[in-house]
Amino acid sequence: MRRAATGVAVLLAVLLGAPAAGAQQAGSAGSATTTTATAPASGAPAVATPSQKPDELVPPGVLDRKPAGHRLDGYGAIDLAKAVPKVRAELRGKRDAYPGVYLKGPTRWQVGYYLPSRGGDPPKEIAQVTIDDRSARVVEAWTGDQVAWTMARGYPGAFGRKVNSPWVWIPLTVLFVVPFLQPRRWRRMVHLDLLVLVAFGVSVAYFNDAQIDVSVPLVYPLLVYLLLRMLWIGLRPARAADPQDADPARRRDVPLLVPATWLAVATIFLVGFRIGLNVTSSNVIDVGYAGVIGAQKLVDGDPLYGTFPKDNEHGDTYGPVVYAAYVPFEQVLPWSGRWDDLPAAHAASIAFDLAALVLLFLLGRRVRGPGLGIALAYGWAAYPFTLYAMNSGSNDSLVTALLLAALLAAGPARRGAAAALGGLSKFATLALVPLFALHERRLRPVVRFGLAFGAFALLAMAPILLGGESLRTMVDRTLGFQADRESPFSIWGMYELGGLQRAWQLVAVGLALLLPLVRRRGDTVGLAACAAAIVLALQLGVTHWFYLYLVWVAPLVLLAGLGRELVPAAAPEPAPAATPAPQRDAGPGVVDPRPATGGAPSVAPA
Repeated sequence: MRRAATGVAVLLAVLLGAPAAGAQQAGSAGSATTTTATAPASGAPAVATPSQKPDELVPPGVLDRKPAGHRLDGYGAIDLAKAVPKVRAELRGKRDAYPGVYLKGPTRWQVGYYLPSRGGDPPKEIAQVTIDDRSARVVEAWTGDQVAWTMARGYPGAFGRKVNSPWVWIPLTVLFVVPFLQPRRWRRMVHLDLLVLVAFGVSVAYFNDAQIDVSVPLVYPLLVYLLLRMLWIGLRPARAADPQDADPARRRDVPLLVPATWLAVATIFLVGFRIGLNVTSSNVIDVGYAGVIGAQKLVDGDPLYGTFPKDNEHGDTYGPVVYAAYVPFEQVLPWSGRWDDLPAAHAASIAFDLAALVLLFLLGRRVRGPGLGIALAYGWAAYPFTLYAMNSGSNDSLVTALLLAALLAAGPARRGAAAALGGLSKFATLALVPLFALHERRLRPVVRFGLAFGAFALLAMAPILLGGESLRTMVDRTLGFQADRESPFSIWGMYELGGLQRAWQLVAVGLALLLPLVRRRGDTVGLAACAAAIVLALQLGVTHWFYLYLVWVAPLVLLAGLGRELVPAAAPEPAPAATPAPQRDAGPGVVDPRPATGGAPSVAPA
């Protein structure tokens, strides 16, 4: 059964369009050292190990004795931590809080303050301070959500490395917006769409500055605008054709500031720049790391869910298609068993990015011709957030590619196959199944969609079913984890608005069920707009939202906005002024038989 499951995993990877892979296998998984502190428990403290790794946390043994080569002892570190104003403010009124002291690598201390365990939950760390031993200086001090969430601390380059540099981000923003501007038609809604898409960069700036109390609320007005805009396009019928629409050039060209050929050349250069930056200055977050781990497990026939290593314990939160997509890359560039540079994840993120770009070109070409295809591909290559996702080693571009494949699918069966693969990569996209199934609103296409969806869903689940894994474990590790997780990266988690969140989630579910029935625009543009609206409604209701999710909707917004526009018709040339014809004097009261300028006979003056 394990061999069968492995074979199905490889078949899935081939169906996803991944490149052929070799037959090398990586070594066994290992657990990388983390810097997460375990709350100190009663009993004899552990003794520091002599060969300590740079960020490894080790109890000092005793607090009143200086460890070898150190200037401070444990009590001195506690005194420095307690003197930090934000720590004092956090501890005010919490008399039961107690400190935990650790050596952090060979030259630093880490002091955490904990609240005792309640109701079976582990002790909660409410403040954390890092101290340099040699200078006796506080290096970092964190309270609130920034204790548990290191990604909220604004560490430089934590996501994407150099892409966050203003010298990269700002030029990309300009390149993304400028070619689509029409100065003489400045009231175009597409202009506002573009500005909203790049305005998320303001939130990123605050996020990188560790000001999540500003960065998180900023994204919601932007998401709401995009939702309303997509509903406005999807719920309105396509504009009735006028006589000028018979002009093929006007129907197929895209309103651009520069020729499409310029954008084609620029796209090639941007792709090269993006790949070069990924190779020289990028990283792989836990999302990409999880893909590599899961790929090796699929190939080795090991259980996929509930068995991930401790340094990525919740990496098994995705559908099996995600892990299958990483199989060829992990086989060609085997995993070392630890969280190193992960070349397989880098290669996979580049491949997913290029797949989305190519599919956007094909989709645009189908809707309006090569001009729109080039414009959409360029938009993807110039949009800073697609590079942000790729250079973070994320798998979100894979989700985008599968959504675009469903839009591009020529018939209900192919659309059903793409929808199944997308839904079993990240489960949120299952909300699009009713929309894709009812696209043609006839019984036979719906049946064909359902059969293809079911067949490919079974194929995607085959490694789990044939491997003897528990479906309950899979549900608990994926949907269960996502439903129970807490996060400060949403207004719901930051302000504890659980009741309002559940109300909005009901609205989002209702939208996913009703929109396929009430949408009035039945072409690909309308389908893309409605798909974007459903995804945006879901994203507005999740507890954990992050900028990587923008790549799911940004290409759909571009397609819906640009795909519905026509090139302005050329103004008709003014007719030349008529020259009055000379009139012949025919005598008083005699009608001149020659027609005047207006075509009617004139009466000669008396």
